Amino acid sequence: MILLQTLSTDNQSIADTLSTMEVGTGNIGLLDLLIKGGYMMIPLYLLFVLAIFVFVERLMTLRKASKTPKKLIDQVKMMVAGGDIQGAKMICQGEDTPIANMITKGLDRIGSPLKNIEVAIENVGKIEIYRLEKNLNVLATVSGAAPMIGFLGTVAGMIRAFIGVAQEEGMVSPKLLSTGIYEAMITTATGLVVGIIAYLGYNYLVTQVSKLVHSMEYTTVEFIDLLQEK
Repeated sequence: MILLQTLSTDNQSIADTLSTMEVGTGNIGLLDLLIKGGYMMIPLYLLFVLAIFVFVERLMTLRKASKTPKKLIDQVKMMVAGGDIQGAKMICQGEDTPIANMITKGLDRIGSPLKNIEVAIENVGKIEIYRLEKNLNVLATVSGAAPMIGFLGTVAGMIRAFIGVAQEEGMVSPKLLSTGIYEAMITTATGLVVGIIAYLGYNYLVTQVSKLVHSMEYTTVEFIDLLQEK
């Protein structure tokens, strides 16, 4: 009888332990983890929102800037070849794109030496490139700062966890230590996720800017060649 009672007590203890473990681990969702990351999660949230905002805003700007229709270039060539400079200007002014702005500046300088026209177009091109690259450095900063802030949050969380362990009297509960550690690691994971997203967004936008700059250079060469043929 004593043996049966002991086995029954042990089985009940094991069942209680498993039940406690299921309650402690099964109900932890993503939102709970993000909340338990601590106050260092706040700057990470802000950096994430900033990165998404900058990426969307730059993406829309680049797509708008790249929409220079091919027929516009062909019409400008035909009008310049026919001597209708004013008509070519009106067509370019109707398109608010970097290529159209560069051609407009070149048309304004017709009559000057080709070297001066080329320099004027290049100056406008530099201004347009600056506008295209605006705020890209913000994404680069977020991609580097977010993981560092995450690491800082983890270090601070580990310090708090070990302080809590040091203040415990008697045997230290493994749950106390493990809870402090996993909560501290949340900031590192979040920082890495934010940094990776910002890094990928930055590289994608840089690639799109490079393509657009190449198109601007190609159009400038075509325009200068057209003026040389006149």
